[in-house]
Amino acid sequence: MKFTILSPTAILGYGFPEGSFQRGLEFCPDLIAVDGGSSDPGPHYLGSGKSFTDRSGVKRDLRIILKAAIPQRIPVVIGTAGGSGARPHLDWTREILHEIAREEELPFTVAVVASDFDKEYLQERLNQGDFVPLEFDGSLNSQTLEETPWVVGQLGVESFLPALESGAQVILAGRAYDPAVFASLPISRGFDKALALHLGKILECAAIAASPGSGSDCALGVLYADSFELIPLNDERNFTTESVAAHSLYEKSDPFHLPGPGGTLDLENCRFRNLGRGRVEVRGTRYLPADSYTLKLEGARRVGYRTISIAGIRDPRMIADLDSILTKVQGRADMILEKEGVGGQVWFHAYGRDGVMGALEPLAKKTIPYEVGLVIDAVAPTQEEANTRCSVIRSTLLHYGYPGRISTAGNLAFPFSPSDLGAGEVYEFSVYHLLEVTKEDLPGLFPFVIETYGGTK
Repeated sequence: MKFTILSPTAILGYGFPEGSFQRGLEFCPDLIAVDGGSSDPGPHYLGSGKSFTDRSGVKRDLRIILKAAIPQRIPVVIGTAGGSGARPHLDWTREILHEIAREEELPFTVAVVASDFDKEYLQERLNQGDFVPLEFDGSLNSQTLEETPWVVGQLGVESFLPALESGAQVILAGRAYDPAVFASLPISRGFDKALALHLGKILECAAIAASPGSGSDCALGVLYADSFELIPLNDERNFTTESVAAHSLYEKSDPFHLPGPGGTLDLENCRFRNLGRGRVEVRGTRYLPADSYTLKLEGARRVGYRTISIAGIRDPRMIADLDSILTKVQGRADMILEKEGVGGQVWFHAYGRDGVMGALEPLAKKTIPYEVGLVIDAVAPTQEEANTRCSVIRSTLLHYGYPGRISTAGNLAFPFSPSDLGAGEVYEFSVYHLLEVTKEDLPGLFPFVIETYGGTK
């Protein structure tokens, strides 16, 4: 009893070597599954309805997958379509599927599972106080919800099962709990839920869990009755007990207990065994059903517009006193802009000192770098105001006089002209909450439709 899953790439559109993919096909996979996105790139893509993955890259990956899977009748499951999984992302991916079907004269059926929530339903649940905030203050109200164009819920295994039972050759889903994309079909065939979800957690990043890891290479997982095995598909990579264990534990506030829709994966008693030839076996994962079924909700709203300026600083006197200089420059700019009624805020990111960690950087006060890359980040209610705020800050800092300054030609070295770059709309996660539902609610919340795609040019 075994179930073989081929994971082509960490995120659809990241690419993969065709040689690795062909080697995976030699194992006669029962499923090809791929994660289409993530919330990692931030709220902009969900709020704007745009994909963070490149269209040509997504089409290239899908073409290779479908040309192999459809003739061999291998089911294909795609989760978090278009990067964020909301309706515009789902439609974007559907259009690509239609193009491939026509161009390759490749007919197939698709079960499309949307993950968008109805706003009236959410307003009603919000009024009842049913939203549980996650990683921020959770100050959600009716106006904020109304300003959020799309709210998606992470689809769990239970939301995939009806679409899988339909017999469609391709499942195209909105925002999904990543492991469910890989685990739902084997669970429907009687395999252990804990092991299937644990394997799904690793395979959703494909070869990232190998050593050396790669987000643009394939990986294979084989699920058995009481264990699963990871198999590399590229001679450059191996799975090791360390790499698999590390990937099992990452991205979680509690590395041993991984919550998801309907329950928690318990990794406390997991055992990782090296099988040789770059393969690793995993046993001991348990699944703990929750007392209630909760879904993670995600939504983003526009909060302004951004303009940035990037500059280099190499004067040791300026670098040593940089915080004080930036504070004074910001104060002078605020004085000028207040009289003109220009709104907005500005942040400074000093790369080479603490641009990555910010106030948490332990070395910031212990070392003085020989150069700093400074990003001036202005955000305002309109693009014009963001442009103005960035411009005034940049010009003030460029010629600001500080103690010990020698050069009067300017304090900043600009790598680009124009020096100020309009970055467009700025979004924030406005919905990042849990919502309790019942399993009986799920078919109504996340219905699916069956579509037939192409076959003729």
